[in-house]
Amino acid sequence: MKVIQQLNSHATQDGDGVNISRIPGFDGKYLDPFLMIDELKSDDHSDFMGGFPAHPHRGIETFTYIIKGGFEHQDQMGNKKAIRAGDVQWMSTGFGVIHSEMPLADAKEGMHGFQIWLNMPSAEKLRAPRYQDTTEAPAPVTRNDQGVELKALAGSWQFASEEQVSSLQDLAANGMLADVTLPAGTEFKHAPLKQTKVMLYIHTGEINTEQGGPVKAGSLLILEPGSDIEFNSQTGAGVLVLAGEPLKQPIAHMGPFVMTTQAELHQAVRDYQQGKFGTL
Repeated sequence: MKVIQQLNSHATQDGDGVNISRIPGFDGKYLDPFLMIDELKSDDHSDFMGGFPAHPHRGIETFTYIIKGGFEHQDQMGNKKAIRAGDVQWMSTGFGVIHSEMPLADAKEGMHGFQIWLNMPSAEKLRAPRYQDTTEAPAPVTRNDQGVELKALAGSWQFASEEQVSSLQDLAANGMLADVTLPAGTEFKHAPLKQTKVMLYIHTGEINTEQGGPVKAGSLLILEPGSDIEFNSQTGAGVLVLAGEPLKQPIAHMGPFVMTTQAELHQAVRDYQQGKFGTL
């Protein structure tokens, strides 16, 4: 496995004072087609109790994955769902979405989850929004003889001689995501993916790669295009695998809106202010 870049998350806040760790990519330099990786991981309710009250989006896809705890999602399209541990929720916001994500009252054991932003091709940024989650079609899991698990969060994956097909397909930029869990003293191997951009985000424990010492939680490894995927963990680890095809297009970003030009960005703000996104 060839790692060409390592990035580390940094602490910040979003929503109503929610403490998160973030790796931003709005400059398009390293993460394309992904825009942002946010991780919420805390057993202290004060870190996340404010949640994410109603807010808009345009021009992106948002991907929420919950490992522990849960949020209630609600949007102007009429969707209202409890997203709990193991669930994934995906919105292709297109022309515009207004939604909220608030902590579930019964999430007593803390919170661990992600919101990941994926850019949309310029030509699709104004199409109708779409929503899907895995509450009725859970993400499939494959376990090999070492106990290493791959959970197919989005897209189709081949692991341990089995194909796992997530109910979430057709993400922008051929996006795919999986969560890999390694018990202590095991390794993960996967053939090269077809996407040009493949990244590993360590969210639990630490891993070792052939290039050097341990890589701790909160780190993102960007792989050389066409590289195989191979790492091990002596202590146990949880790793998100993210893959997509770079869009190589300009990024105009302002808060919850991501467009291609400044003129499109200003139009997004006007449309939202004029109520064209609808109401929650």
